[in-house]
Formats: sequence, C-alpha cells, structure tokens
Amino acid sequence: MAFSKSRLFSFFYVLAILFLLSFILVTVGPRWMLGGWLLMLCFFSLAIAFRGHSLLKGFSYTVIILAMVSLALYYPAYFVRVGDFKLSRLIVPLLQVIMFGMGTELSLKDFAQVLRMPKGVVLGVICHYTIMPLVGFALANLFRFPPEIAAGIILVGCCPSGLASNVMSFLAKANLALSVSVTTVSTLLAPFLTPFLMRMLAGRFIEVNLDAMIWDITKMVVFPVLAGLLFHYLVRGRFKWLDKLMPVVSMAGIALIIAVITASGRESLLKVGGLLVLATLLHNVTGYTLGYWAARLFKFREKDCRTIALEVGMQNAGLASALAQTMGRLATIGLAPAIFGPLMNTTGSSLASWWHHRPPDEEPQTTSHLK
Repeated sequence: MAFSKSRLFSFFYVLAILFLLSFILVTVGPRWMLGGWLLMLCFFSLAIAFRGHSLLKGFSYTVIILAMVSLALYYPAYFVRVGDFKLSRLIVPLLQVIMFGMGTELSLKDFAQVLRMPKGVVLGVICHYTIMPLVGFALANLFRFPPEIAAGIILVGCCPSGLASNVMSFLAKANLALSVSVTTVSTLLAPFLTPFLMRMLAGRFIEVNLDAMIWDITKMVVFPVLAGLLFHYLVRGRFKWLDKLMPVVSMAGIALIIAVITASGRESLLKVGGLLVLATLLHNVTGYTLGYWAARLFKFREKDCRTIALEVGMQNAGLASALAQTMGRLATIGLAPAIFGPLMNTTGSSLASWWHHRPPDEEPQTTSHLK
C-alpha cells in the first residue's frame, strides 16, 4: 500500500512538470491565453504531490492558493462577477462563516487559559498591536506606494492574529494554549484597536471612518465568534460532521477571497506586484523576528518565544480583505492582504517545519513568566 501511494504521489510530480512545460511552450506562442489553465493544473498537481511528503505537506494549501491566483490573473472576468452579481459581495459573508468556525472551536477553557498565563498573553497582544502596525507604517513610507496600496499594508499590520498561527504553533512544538489565548484576545480587541491604529497610522494616506470601521469589525468578527461559541455549547454535539466541514469551508473561502481580490486589483498588481511582494515579505518576517526576540528579552521559555513570534508575524488577512471591501477599495487597499495571506502561510509553514525538528528546551531560562 505504501509503495502504491508513493507511486501515486510521484505521478503527480511528473504531471506537474508536464503541465509546467506545456505552460512554457504555450506562453511563447499565439495561444498564450491557454497558459492560465495549464499553470493552474501545474499548481494543483503539485499540491496533491506535496500531500505525500511530510516536510512539504504544509505547503499544499499555499500552492492551491497560487493556482487560484494564476487563474484570477489570466481570466479576471471570471472572478469579478457572475451575471449581475459581483463576487466581491461574498467576501464579508465568507469571513463571517470563517469567524463562526473559529467560535465553534473555542470553549470557556480557552478563556480560562488567559487567566493562567496572563503575562504571556499580555506580551503577545502588546507585541502584535505595536510591532506589526509600526513596521507596516515604516514600509508604506519606505516604498512610497500609491496612498491606497500603502494603506493596505498598514491595514494588514493593524489586524488581529489569524487562525493559521494556531496551526503553525502546533507544528512548531510551541505553546498551543498560549497561541489560542493570544489569537482570541487580539481578535476580541480588534473592534477597538484596529480602527484606532488605522486612524493614527493610515490617516495621512486615506480617510478612515472610525465609527464605521468599529461596527464593521464587530459584525464581521465579534458577533460570528460569539455565535460560534454558543453553537459549541448548545448544539455542536449533534453535528459532529461540522468539525470536518468547517476547516474545508474556511480554506475554500479564503482561496475565493484571494482570487476575487486578485482579479479586482489585477491592473494595480501588475504595476507594483514585485515591490508589494517584497514589502509584504519584509513585514511578515520582521514580525516573526521582533516577536521572538521581544519574548527572549523578557526571558520567556523557548516554546513561548516561538508562539509569540508566530502570533506577531501572522495576521488575519481575511479580515483586512473584508475591511477593504467595506471601504469600497478592494482593488487597491485589498492587494496587500491578498498577498500577505498565502505568503505568511508559506513562511509560517517553513518556520514551523524548521522548529518542529528542533524540540525546544522544556526548562525555562528563569522562573516561568506565565505563572
């Protein structure tokens, strides 16, 4: 059985190479528009092949995102509207479903964890809402992007940490309980801190309606999370299939959101794409680095340092995308979140995989700060 599975995954590697060669041949010819489908098939084949390798398995979803992005760049019309319906209208409902799914995974025990490790949670949240917004502001000014694209970089930095950080913390053998606590607290604080930070840091680039953003985040994040928490205690036991369905729905929703944003902002992305990817990568990696060393400075255990690094560097790019949509600037402000999402999953998977093979020293450097 193992041998047959190995051959199956090897087949998809070969298939990916064949699709890539076909893409290259078609691209230089008159029928270059077919290249989008071939590139998409190449990425999908590669994603399946990665599932058969323990080190590459974590990158499978990111490669699927690249497949969707390639389609959106080649055939943007398919992702802008269907008939008279604009697909961008799906972004907010999809985010609400994703946040509802997050709520179903929470319990009162998770909130109790905050009381058990207050110093770790406080440091994680403070680092998250200072490092990422300020680094985003610095990069937006350094690269001199058009105002709305610059505001998108800052918006990513001002959002709470995302669910992906919890997965990466688990893979990195970090403190998963601390990760969930920081994600939960930063998410619940988002209606207050994200609009305030955007007004303060992005106000020179775009007009920020503080009251409107507070209400948008509340209805897109807080209400769905609380509804999911109620569902967890009232009816979840009757729908065990939901445990398997929600992650799939969340991943599909994020992929569609990124494709819609890519299609909507295609022209802007082609103009500043390379520099925006570089700025986003610097934003993400600087978050990991400063988050880790901030925890080291306060002499936290290695497991906790890893957790805070991932919590600081990984953002809720879906929320940033939804806010860009509600602001009516999806094609510009929404570009940085669309790039940040798949990029942080790539870097986060790489970092988590590297840490996974280097188990942390369980002994704290001093008396644990989490007690």
